[in-house]
Amino acid sequence: MQRISKISGALSGGNLRLCRRSLSQLAQTQSTPVDDDARLPKIPPFDYTPPPYTGPSAVEILKMRQDYLSPALFHLYSNPLNIVDGKMQYLFDENGRRYLDAFGGIATVCCGHCHPDVVEAVVNQTKRLQHSTILYLNHAIAEFAEALASKMPGDLKVVFFTNSGTEANELAMMIARLYTGCHDIISLRNAYHGNAAGTMGATAQCHYKFNVVQSGVHHALNPDQYRGVFGSDGLKYARDVQDLIDYGTCGNVAAFLAEAIQGVGGILELAPGYLPAVYSTIRKAGGLCIADEVQAGFARTGSHFWGFEVHGVVPDIVTMAKGIANGVPIGAVVTTPEIAKVLTHRTYFNTFGGNPVSTASGLAVLRVIENERLQENAHVVGSYLKDRLTSVKEKHEIIGDVRGRGLMLGVELVTDWQLKTPAKAETIHVMDKMKEMGVLIGKGGFYGNVFRITPPLCFTKEDAGRFPSGCDGLHNFKDVKKKAGWMEIITSSP
Repeated sequence: MQRISKISGALSGGNLRLCRRSLSQLAQTQSTPVDDDARLPKIPPFDYTPPPYTGPSAVEILKMRQDYLSPALFHLYSNPLNIVDGKMQYLFDENGRRYLDAFGGIATVCCGHCHPDVVEAVVNQTKRLQHSTILYLNHAIAEFAEALASKMPGDLKVVFFTNSGTEANELAMMIARLYTGCHDIISLRNAYHGNAAGTMGATAQCHYKFNVVQSGVHHALNPDQYRGVFGSDGLKYARDVQDLIDYGTCGNVAAFLAEAIQGVGGILELAPGYLPAVYSTIRKAGGLCIADEVQAGFARTGSHFWGFEVHGVVPDIVTMAKGIANGVPIGAVVTTPEIAKVLTHRTYFNTFGGNPVSTASGLAVLRVIENERLQENAHVVGSYLKDRLTSVKEKHEIIGDVRGRGLMLGVELVTDWQLKTPAKAETIHVMDKMKEMGVLIGKGGFYGNVFRITPPLCFTKEDAGRFPSGCDGLHNFKDVKKKAGWMEIITSSP
């Protein structure tokens, strides 16, 4: 870093940028082990080459982030990537290197990066009308609301548009409290529902909770099939909800809020039988059932369009965001006409909720999912990938669990199968090795030891084949433990 700083002082403008680009390419070449790369399959061929990138380098951008952006921002990898281009399931860095994107912008890129139909819808709407207000009529918001309602079961027909998943969950919690006249809400331990005042209360991981007032939320025992005390017995976990109502509330509650598959929590699919039992308990206590579909929704689970459908339940309120518009900022709350009326008792207004460009993008996403049969693809490719990862698990003791559904999969790494000791350093190391191979994945779970595999739904079997081959070739347990030490040195360096 000091050498680069000295060179930076002697150069300026395009020469500086060219020099840094050359240094970056040299470092990349030197950091990729030839013997490993020779054994690994290549990323499938792809008929797209991004235009040359002439903007700031990764080094320059990192410096700007440090100078002008919040210090709370963090990045993945010991050497952060400067991603400048994307096309379908691939991303490209500043040097034009192609990466297989198996994280999808945190389960957000649904149809594929820069999908031509979505891009066309956004551009056409932007050229005509970028923003007005919901105080005027516009076809984009109405058409998307109608299309979205058609994907919902039962009487879930009324849509409120927001700007994010956090805002959608905040609104859903407020609606439930207004409708029931109760304040108490029950969510799950290990849950993540957002980082605003109300949703931080519903979130149940200390990493995401600041020391501010968070009232009225009780956290039930998590029906975790891997680490939970009752294994896969959903009914036993469900009894804790009744206990919370009996001993922690007045006997009535406003709502129960949960994901069918916990995303940030480590791709944890709730134990079978849990949701039907809890929904029954909550409704007997006068509460509403809220399904958080921010990550699992929009065909990602493959077998169903919504995650809650796997459990055979119909919520009273559904929240969504992320994949709803392929990366364009928008969220939504869908509920019944009766429940929706509570917001008419006062004035409820959202400046950007239902923006024409955002809703045009959302409508295009629904059409692409249907026209390109992406739900079926998520099921077929996701099942294939899960089977292959499970076969790798049987060979390597560092893999404690393979779980999830469709293209929402998790791989948990442990240093001891019996004790299930989280393999934290090893997880970071493997992520960096996967990046060197050209594959980008995320991580999550309370201990940060779970790979989150949530690629765009256009992911192919050929793409999926890249995973197990890489794990098989590189990630022998002893080899990873031996190499984890240098990862700790790199990540602690200034």
